[in-house]
Amino acid sequence: MNYKIVLSAALAVIALGACEKAPVVTPTVVAVPVPGPVGPTGATGTTGETGYTGEKGATGYTGDAGVTGNTGETGATGEQGKTGGDTVVIVPNPQR
Repeated sequence: MNYKIVLSAALAVIALGACEKAPVVTPTVVAVPVPGPVGPTGATGTTGETGYTGEKGATGYTGDAGVTGNTGETGATGEQGKTGGDTVVIVPNPQR
């Protein structure tokens, strides 16, 4: 039984030793320039010219006044009432 353990360990060493190892790549260092101190502020530029203002447009026309409507017609006149006779109307006083 001891031979099985020794044999399997030997096979494992051979199998793992046969694997191809990746080459080790060392990174290259790139020198980055560091900016120096800030210089003095430059002179202020001149102000630009003012643009052309367009011309004023013409005023529009005023509309005409509307036409006045027609006057309506007069309705028919009723007949004149008859004159009263000797009828007397009695209105009683309301009770309180």
